[in-house]
Amino acid sequence: MKCIIIEDQLPAQRILKKFISDYESLNLIGVFNNGIEAMEFVNKNEVDLMFLDIHLPKLSGIDFLKALNNPPQVIFTTAFSEFALEGYELNVVDYLLKPFSFQRFVQAVSKVRTTKEENGNHEQAKKDVFIKSGFEHIRIKINEINYIMSDADYTEVHLENAKHLSTETLRYWEQTLPEQQFKRVHKSYIVNTEKVLKVSGNQIYLENKKIIPLGRAFKNGFLERFIG
Repeated sequence: MKCIIIEDQLPAQRILKKFISDYESLNLIGVFNNGIEAMEFVNKNEVDLMFLDIHLPKLSGIDFLKALNNPPQVIFTTAFSEFALEGYELNVVDYLLKPFSFQRFVQAVSKVRTTKEENGNHEQAKKDVFIKSGFEHIRIKINEINYIMSDADYTEVHLENAKHLSTETLRYWEQTLPEQQFKRVHKSYIVNTEKVLKVSGNQIYLENKKIIPLGRAFKNGFLERFIG
């Protein structure tokens, strides 16, 4: 995914560059200090995503966005929360309030992926996800995830031959992973539907022989969407 940064503060530029470099599917193709410099580039080049600061010299991020005829997807970055409503009215993907964490950055970018998939752009389908485990961020391939289980204050992400403990909530994973592939089936479980072998009663059998409980409140929605 080709992205650019429009940000006049060097510390903020450095943080975004670092986060983008750590996210394998993002390709940074330009960094600009203001909207005037960025406008010509955006009009002449293919850009999938802009990380756009709102408080910019010469032209505000909001005015810059309004001036574009066919803008890319946008994630606003700003230190001021009062512009959130106007940002969402402009159909931006997300609103990152400075200072933001890598975890929050990943969550925002994941929304861009989901939007592209819903628009039929399967070439940009999500392939990787980051797990926050302690002080580390571990990249894994989402197709290797069998299921995710909530356990007290953390979640267990189960792969074919490994398990990672994550400080993210089950709700976070439900919002982050592609909804057409991952489904909440219990108050404590999300499953990769591509790993489901069969459903019997209130139990889901995965290809690795693991049995996942199917909660009563989730059963009809799961069966209607993925079975029938």
